[in-house]
Amino acid sequence: MKKAGILNRHLAGALAELGHGDGVLVCDAGMPIPDGPRVVDLAFRAGVPAFAEVLDGLLAELVVEGATAAQELRDANQEVSALLEGHFPGLRLVSHERLKELSEEARLIVRTGEARPYANVLLRCGVFF
Repeated sequence: MKKAGILNRHLAGALAELGHGDGVLVCDAGMPIPDGPRVVDLAFRAGVPAFAEVLDGLLAELVVEGATAAQELRDANQEVSALLEGHFPGLRLVSHERLKELSEEARLIVRTGEARPYANVLLRCGVFF
């Protein structure tokens, strides 16, 4: 058994398969999940696990070269907005409808138990060298 890092075998395996430029959508429990991308659903109950916890765990495992979120986030969920802008100074903002369209191109979707609006971010994988 792994001693540290991500223990969920489905998530650990999916992360190991990602390559440069692949998209990973980290989303709240209310985000529509498109057909196609691999989905790892971590939602246990409302708020568990929290978006911030899942994002921090993923960022410890991934190299991210870009991130996109919904522009509605700034007004509707200032806590997550500040979190994302802190992690990603070049955070790209698009409409929520556009984010849903972009999520269809993601290779992996990680669903959290977050129950606050617009707690979603599309990460673009980078490389470690």
